[in-house]
Amino acid sequence: MTKTEQFKKQLARVFDSNLRTKQWENYVDYAIIGLICLSTLSVFISTFEVSPFCERVLQVIDLITVIAFTIEVSLRIWAADELDEEYKGFWGRVKYCFSFYGLVDILSTYTFYVSLFIPLPYAMLKSLRVLRLLRVFRYMRSFRMLQQAFTSKAKEMFISLQFLVIVTLMLSFVLFFYEHAAQPEVYSNGINSVVWAFAQYIGDPGGFADTPPITFAGRIIACIIGLLGIALFAVPAGLIGAGFSEAMAQELHKEDTKKNIKSLRHMYVSRFDRPTRLWMIPPYHSISDIQARMGMTTDDIFDAVENSDEFRLINLAATQTADERPQDRLAVEHFVVNRPYGCCIDRGSKVTIIAPNSFIDPCIGNFAYYVALLGGFNYVSREIGTMRPFYSYYTFADRYTQEENLHFFMEDIEQLTAREGSWTLTIMVASGANEPTYPTIFHYSAGGAMGDERFEGEDLFVKDMAAYRAFYEEASAKMMEEFGLDSDHQRYHTCTNKNIYLRKFEECKGCDNNIVLRVAWSACLWDSRRMAIAKSLADTINRHFESDIQKDLAPELKAKKNGY
Repeated sequence: MTKTEQFKKQLARVFDSNLRTKQWENYVDYAIIGLICLSTLSVFISTFEVSPFCERVLQVIDLITVIAFTIEVSLRIWAADELDEEYKGFWGRVKYCFSFYGLVDILSTYTFYVSLFIPLPYAMLKSLRVLRLLRVFRYMRSFRMLQQAFTSKAKEMFISLQFLVIVTLMLSFVLFFYEHAAQPEVYSNGINSVVWAFAQYIGDPGGFADTPPITFAGRIIACIIGLLGIALFAVPAGLIGAGFSEAMAQELHKEDTKKNIKSLRHMYVSRFDRPTRLWMIPPYHSISDIQARMGMTTDDIFDAVENSDEFRLINLAATQTADERPQDRLAVEHFVVNRPYGCCIDRGSKVTIIAPNSFIDPCIGNFAYYVALLGGFNYVSREIGTMRPFYSYYTFADRYTQEENLHFFMEDIEQLTAREGSWTLTIMVASGANEPTYPTIFHYSAGGAMGDERFEGEDLFVKDMAAYRAFYEEASAKMMEEFGLDSDHQRYHTCTNKNIYLRKFEECKGCDNNIVLRVAWSACLWDSRRMAIAKSLADTINRHFESDIQKDLAPELKAKKNGY
């Protein structure tokens, strides 16, 4: 991420209109509110007879606030795409400028510069400056709730308005037929009766419909129109009131959900891993465990997971083969999110650990994360998406059309692997409900066909085959020696698909040396030595691909902490 992108993200946090956080950006929000109030007060004082000195002070205040608001509004427009995805690009910025707050910002600020070239009426300039007071609504929770009430009941109000218009038109036509016979000079055509009927709803301020009906039927219709006039205000008021109550209930629900998310986050405190003597975040917590420890109901947990980008529900039965007769067991997985697709961590390494399927395969992302952290490698993981339809980041036809965030995933990998001597290790699972139990635990591939255990071939992922073979032989030997876990090279899985993402790097980008490693869940999740396995793998990678760099263990591995 460039410094410009980081600055824009910081601006988005500054302009998020949330006054309830404890970040330093709130001081900027309060400063903006203070300037709005100061500007409005200066306009109010200018309505009195003041001394020349006071008038000069008001002019200075006006100039300072205009300059401050010009900088603020310009930065808001520039950072609009970080506030909302719909404001991306030139036309997205135009759309933002014509939104309610965007229009208020522009009219109350940029008109000052227009007045330097085009003379504008004094009253217009002052009224536009008073318009700045509307900007305070951006920070008012009550106004947001009222806006939400209007939005939620807009369809019902539109339907009631349609009903009112149709009934009024019908009654006005009937009124014409009766009144035209009695006073043809007044009700000469249907327009007169329609105007009279609708004018009653607004109190006929112009007196252009001061022609009351004189027939008995006409007066009955006038009474009905009068009742409809009451309904004109009563029905929307009732709908808005109901919408406001719903908005308040939703707001309270959001507050409860935030508390539940915070409680859920407290579950993921790092634990001391005895085999490695390091501190690790657990890969998951079962629903029952969360209920017992945090006192949360199932609905509370589900709400927290649904409204958070750092948790997801998993079924641990998916991590076992059919031979093991798994039982459904729901759990919550915690992960890191800092990119639109999931997570990207640049540690300046020549080695990048990639988990393209961690979104769909439970807990493999946690294992890959610790391989990267223990070895000091870069880390890229896909953590966000939709379960149905599911779009894979491991195989795809086109990076720009298959899934909206896929191109970010590929661009980040290409950027990380542009360094000379780069290697990637893609970590996925090798077993589960849809696969048999394999004799081996670790399945390595350099891009060849299933059953082709040679270290050569065409269209492989690895160009430096000698380095890869040396790494594979040592890694497999260490896993057998230290943990009694066997490995194979391309024995049970194929990597010849042309749509595998390792074959989708853009020209002159990407990496020449890529290894795919599938690990059985029995080792990466259920084995009590899983972190020792991850460390052994990381150490072997360092010895073969980055031995020229002296690395220290990450601080978060040495002390207890909450979350990643």
